[in-house]
Amino acid sequence: MSSSPSLLILLILALCASPLTESIRSFPDSIYPGYAEAPEYRNGEDCLATEAYRRPSACDPSLVHIAMTLDEEYLRGSIAAVHSVLKHASCPESVYFHFVFSGDGDRLRSVVRSAFPSLRFELYRFQQERRVRSLISASVRAALEQPLNYARTYLADLLPPCVRRVVYLDSDLVIVDDIAKLWESATAGKPVAAPEYCHANFTKYFTANFWGDQATADMFASRSQKPCYFNTGVMVMELGAWRTGRYRERIEEWMEVQKERRIYELGSLPPFLLVFAGEVEALDHRWNQHGLGGDNVVGSCRGLHPGPVSLLHWSGKGKPWTRLDAGAPCPLDTLWSPYDLYLGGWRAMAERGISAVE
Repeated sequence: MSSSPSLLILLILALCASPLTESIRSFPDSIYPGYAEAPEYRNGEDCLATEAYRRPSACDPSLVHIAMTLDEEYLRGSIAAVHSVLKHASCPESVYFHFVFSGDGDRLRSVVRSAFPSLRFELYRFQQERRVRSLISASVRAALEQPLNYARTYLADLLPPCVRRVVYLDSDLVIVDDIAKLWESATAGKPVAAPEYCHANFTKYFTANFWGDQATADMFASRSQKPCYFNTGVMVMELGAWRTGRYRERIEEWMEVQKERRIYELGSLPPFLLVFAGEVEALDHRWNQHGLGGDNVVGSCRGLHPGPVSLLHWSGKGKPWTRLDAGAPCPLDTLWSPYDLYLGGWRAMAERGISAVE
């Protein structure tokens, strides 16, 4: 049945006058509400002069380098993490971000630049994505099977050769301390420095196929220290050591073994444990209060570990932004919300006086 021309005109006029159309007009990319611009964070008087003021180069030796990933699914978390770093840094203008991305690079660059107009950063397309996809095996959670989750393995190949050290950070965390302290805390020159958790049951990260084979079961015996669990979401990585030590190749070799024999259940963590456990420079636990997202199956609420806190990490299934938007945040999720620059979600509903649980 055809509609009359007058009816169509009335419908078009009604849509043009509707609040929905007005809100879409406010945001050129209609499905993305966008991000607020963060405050301008400046260096303190005690900061070293940086060549980046005159020549914004990643090779400036005075810079603190941070590597993160960027994609649409975790973009909101990444923006909040960057915001937290800048807010608490003593020398925020001396921090350089390296973003490994998947998806629309122009859009991601635009979002980062709109939220942080003066940020020093570069984007690197994850060129190894196809190769990684061929190496990935099924995991306990779909998010752990995404190729970008393995990008940390390739930082030594992706970043400029002049960048010899980098702090790798996951997208589901915030820092509440000066990032320079973490940068300077690694002093041994080992390829990986991270908080270790030697009380954790190390054996559970590998299957009966692994422990039932004497060749693999005994492989940790030659390590210089007791092999302990460490979370790969926060690491200080010596890229010079990575480039000369073939660590990327060694991780890939274990991924190939996994495809044949199923020696672990999780995603990118076990290959790191296989290569580095027992050889990690241990950092203070304050730099990774992890597990705030619950386990990999149920995103339940969790409290903090005993001791001081410099970094809050929502590793696990539950993410603070999804729980806040659903109107069912965990108590610690409110510590993440001040860094959230997203203009939609819980903030938009609060401004309209709408409860997320209605």
